[in-house]
Amino acid sequence: MAKRDYYDVLGVAKGADAATIKKAYRAKAKELHPDRNSDNPNAEAQFKEANEAYEVLKDENKKAAYDRYGHAAFENGMGGGGGPRGQQGDFASAFSDVFDDLFGDFMGGQRGGRRSGAQRGNDLRYNLRINLEDAYSGMQKTITVPTSVGCDACNGTGAEGGSEPQTCPTCNGMGKVRAQQGFFTVERTCPTCSGMGQTIKNPCKTCHGAGRVEKERSLSVNIPAGVETGTRIRLAGEGEAGMRGGPTGDLYIFIEVNSHALFERESTNLFCRVPVSMATAALGGEIEVPTIDGGRSRVKVPEGSQSGRQMRLRSKGMPALRGGGSGDMFIELAVETPVKLTSRQRELLKEFDKLSEENNPQGSSFFKSVKSFWDSMKS
Repeated sequence: MAKRDYYDVLGVAKGADAATIKKAYRAKAKELHPDRNSDNPNAEAQFKEANEAYEVLKDENKKAAYDRYGHAAFENGMGGGGGPRGQQGDFASAFSDVFDDLFGDFMGGQRGGRRSGAQRGNDLRYNLRINLEDAYSGMQKTITVPTSVGCDACNGTGAEGGSEPQTCPTCNGMGKVRAQQGFFTVERTCPTCSGMGQTIKNPCKTCHGAGRVEKERSLSVNIPAGVETGTRIRLAGEGEAGMRGGPTGDLYIFIEVNSHALFERESTNLFCRVPVSMATAALGGEIEVPTIDGGRSRVKVPEGSQSGRQMRLRSKGMPALRGGGSGDMFIELAVETPVKLTSRQRELLKEFDKLSEENNPQGSSFFKSVKSFWDSMKS
């Protein structure tokens, strides 16, 4: 099968300059690379064809020979040394120019530039437990955070005596080295500088070249009213110090609100289960209940209340975290059965029970349903 014209392969006009040819090759290489075209069986062949075309057209001598003789310029030893298929070493060098374009997104590399020895510090996490009352009112809390801070002895540079870090001679400041493996060029972290791009001839004796030291810091944190378990507070620049003068990371405080003896929380609403006597539930009355702000509220219990009945106290719940008012507080009644009765109490309750057959509508309804169920089973 006849070879396609190299200019047509790259999609450029004859006479295109080196910059245009290189730009066109980059685009073709990214488009046709087999790793990005697993569903295209022809991608590998087209990729190799583009490589072969670029290997010729990027070289002025080979390009001149191709322009004059076409593909025949590289047959039988013409064109300066065996043609494009005999120049895998040269192609590996050419391909390295577009390596970052092809794989930069996957490898997280810094394309087209040198690495700086400075690196951003890590973000830190601090778990803070608070009481429900503190979540209601908000608070200032002082916390102690073990972290890394910039070294004062070397001003964070990692170098002793005010000297400056030097560009790594192995990777020339890139932080990466390239090794040829047959057709491809593979990048690895530089073993000399561990990816920093710089080396320090005289490391600081205090931080041993890191530019930071371990230390505990005390921070005052503002806990806003309305926080709940899972709330995250970000303190910018309060995380771990960067390597060799790099920017500081952030500190994230994760809130966990302790359970409460009286109140249960659901979002901004509070629930409080209050026991009432049989007499109060039957006759009605008033009870006094606590509120989360430390106050008291009087609640009227309707006559004939049953266990589980709820009453609402509006705006007595938790404040919304970002404004917008407060939730409600719900009082749930729990009718309490008396225990350890005296003889007189027993007599009164028995007498009351005889007189109250018509005062228990739920019980009467239930036992009517039971009787109907048993009758249906017999029939």
